[in-house]
Amino acid sequence: MSTEPEPISPEARRALEQDLAELRAERAKVAATLRDVDSAGDRADQADELQRATDVARLDDRIKALDLRLRQAAVAGPPPTDVVGVGSTVTVRFDDESTETVQIGEVAEELDRTLVTADSPLGHALLGHHPGDTVGYETPEGHATATVVAIAAG
Repeated sequence: MSTEPEPISPEARRALEQDLAELRAERAKVAATLRDVDSAGDRADQADELQRATDVARLDDRIKALDLRLRQAAVAGPPPTDVVGVGSTVTVRFDDESTETVQIGEVAEELDRTLVTADSPLGHALLGHHPGDTVGYETPEGHATATVVAIAAG
């Protein structure tokens, strides 16, 4: 993938915003349990406090990453509709003549059967292609091809 800001679909934006809200709520909950470092306590209390501080730092890192991704997506604008890119919704026809509409994303969501990550074999093969283009990619069963039928923004 390029180093340029990549667009995301409206659905992906909503999912990231929801994740961000949940992370901020979790961070606030964990941070509220932190005590003053000078408070008395045994080693178990100190270890517990250290673990909570580590959890807050981990949450802060994830919050920063999601904030950055959302800002980058705003700069990138909407997903393209003339060429397959991250955030595109693509209808593809496979070798067996079946068609499927998939969304090209960055991170696979559990139970989201329509999302294809940009670094997966099919997602990577589709990037940069136009309707009518046929792409080849590797599957566990061997080489396969798919034809880009249509592209939508999301």
